[in-house]
Amino acid sequence: MGTTASQLGKDVLSEYQELTFLTKQEILLAHKRFSELLSKEERDRPDTRVPMEKILTLPELKSNPFRQRICQVFSTSDRKDGSLTFEDFLDLLSAFSDSATLEIKSHYAFRIFDFDDDGTLDTGDLEKLVNCLTGETDETRLTTDEMRQLINNILEESDIDKDGTVNLSEFQHVISRSPDFVSSFKIVL
Repeated sequence: MGTTASQLGKDVLSEYQELTFLTKQEILLAHKRFSELLSKEERDRPDTRVPMEKILTLPELKSNPFRQRICQVFSTSDRKDGSLTFEDFLDLLSAFSDSATLEIKSHYAFRIFDFDDDGTLDTGDLEKLVNCLTGETDETRLTTDEMRQLINNILEESDIDKDGTVNLSEFQHVISRSPDFVSSFKIVL
């Protein structure tokens, strides 16, 4: 389904609309913003990848504490470098759109928080998650005891089968009880 970055045909635009939670206008704006990250030569090549470093310059991602992890999750690069094609970029925006379902949003949130990509949120993932949210400076970093207590509290609340990790269904169960999750899990261009 690759397309040249310099223009989107009607058929491709319609296909993107069918495959995402994005409107025609949102897709065109996403295309414009993505194209601005490319050189003139790159715009004429199909399936051009934008390096993660350039994607992270977008104001919508710049201040997100999970910005690098978001790129890694949505990247289809074999090199696992976080680079994005236009279609990867659309997938990212679709999952973070207002129209995406709770199931889609919670699935991607889980994948973003699963730092080691093993299908569960274990103590290491939860520690990285907390550090991303609190910042990793000396002033904001939790002490070892505070971190241990917080992770124990998270697991006590979320780990239904008591295996010491949070799986996707347990995560989705917790998220379903959080009314503001859907509205806060978004990126708007």
